[in-house]
Amino acid sequence: MLQAGQPAPDFSLPDADMVTVTLSRFKGKKNVVLFFYPKDGTPGGTMEAVDFSDHEADFTDHDTVVIGVSGDDCLRHAEFRDANGVSVTLLADTDLEVSHLYGVVQDRDNNGVHSTAIARATFVIDKRGKIRHALYGFKPRGHAAEVLAMVRAL
Repeated sequence: MLQAGQPAPDFSLPDADMVTVTLSRFKGKKNVVLFFYPKDGTPGGTMEAVDFSDHEADFTDHDTVVIGVSGDDCLRHAEFRDANGVSVTLLADTDLEVSHLYGVVQDRDNNGVHSTAIARATFVIDKRGKIRHALYGFKPRGHAAEVLAMVRAL
């Protein structure tokens, strides 16, 4: 698991419109809130994406971009975004490569059936590309406001 003080691993992934987003393009320009969530359309994932979208202007006021990552593909992200009024960037990590880089992949065994899922996690990355906060195991309700308070303190 990544911790505060470590450099944020760089990556490039496509967004809901199939435009490639590279983390390092924000270095020296913007703070980044990078949140990982299990799947589009789940109650928690929807709550989190909508809540971050509702606070997007506040994050922008603090030179911060908000990016969500799940294993869903670009088309599913676009449908999810449009159906729920999500305005933050959603990236498709279909092979879970970036999720593995960030240590948020969970292997599960349910009665002999193996599955892999993305664990809910959020990383606050400063303009220098350092992780300032690494949050794991939280409830989605109120999470965006909690993260906004951390960004304000940067």
